[in-house]
Amino acid sequence: MRAIVLLSGGLDSYTAAAIAKSQGFDLYALTVAYGQRHAREIEAARAVARRLNVERHLELAVDLRAIGGSALTSDAEVPRDRDVATATGIPSTYVPARNTIFLSLALGWAEAVGAGDIVVGVNALDYSGYPDCRPAFIRAFEALAAVATRAGVEGARFRVHTPLIDLTKADIIRRGVALGLEYGVTHSCYDPDPSGAPCGRCDSCLLRAKGFAEAGVADPLFATRQAR
Repeated sequence: MRAIVLLSGGLDSYTAAAIAKSQGFDLYALTVAYGQRHAREIEAARAVARRLNVERHLELAVDLRAIGGSALTSDAEVPRDRDVATATGIPSTYVPARNTIFLSLALGWAEAVGAGDIVVGVNALDYSGYPDCRPAFIRAFEALAAVATRAGVEGARFRVHTPLIDLTKADIIRRGVALGLEYGVTHSCYDPDPSGAPCGRCDSCLLRAKGFAEAGVADPLFATRQAR
């Protein structure tokens, strides 16, 4: 079985991919360089792909900086020190239609290589308010795939797997630890310093820290950096 997995280099996509691999899928990893200010995650995606022993790791450049509308593709300030447990609204780190664009690229590759499965590490609980991480979006995209592709109209079914969608960050980390994942190679920060070190204050860093604390697991990313 072949599956296209969207691989960002973060712990969510790493865990989702590892779950798919444990289920017997041959992984075709897709990483998108979209002009993100935290491009350090692309290096992390390469490291993750090696550890997962994927069949192929495809990197595509789709520069979304020209579109704008997000703190992740511009010099706009990244929110820091928010209470991620009570924050409401869609934050400025939302990238317009990003998951729609990414899943469309994954769908195209899936059709080209004869894969009926796409894996994405979206999460509807610790999701920072992003509308394209919700079950309704995933269902709508599956319906789109059925009518927007030759394979779909000829009777093939595309399924978007979201193994993390109902899990907390702590649950995700526990699942990854059980699978033997090395989270020290991942990258989560939205606004790392020039060396690639995480800021520790953006929503993504705070959600990560909260998840490791609740899971009762030390974050190996920091142990790895201290060892260096």
